[in-house]
Amino acid sequence: MSGQLFKHGNPADESARNDGLTRQRLELENQLTLLATVGNTAPFISLLGTVWGIMHALQNLGGSTGISLETVAGPVGEALVATAMGLFAAIPAVAGYNLLIRRLRKLLAIIEVNTRALLARGPAATAEAAP
Repeated sequence: MSGQLFKHGNPADESARNDGLTRQRLELENQLTLLATVGNTAPFISLLGTVWGIMHALQNLGGSTGISLETVAGPVGEALVATAMGLFAAIPAVAGYNLLIRRLRKLLAIIEVNTRALLARGPAATAEAAP
């Protein structure tokens, strides 16, 4: 996309612009790694807790002579709590990640448009905008 925008522009300007946008994008996306990791791994961790709880319930059934609600209810309850905790962690993390990614893309689009506008005005405008 960016290569088509500057067909007649200075290749050095285009390269510097692309390098700057890439550095900025990487810096901003780096902060979202933890959020993405939590959103992706929490369901699996809750699934492990669910399997562990059900396995515990089945072990209790195998070791007892009589089947009762108390024998199964505790471990199954633990399994359901593990599932809920994983979902309570994953759902907000994924929603937050998607919201922040959308905002990041909008921000990078604004930066790219402004960079293109500055480069189209020429070197004098770029020098004026520099800090």
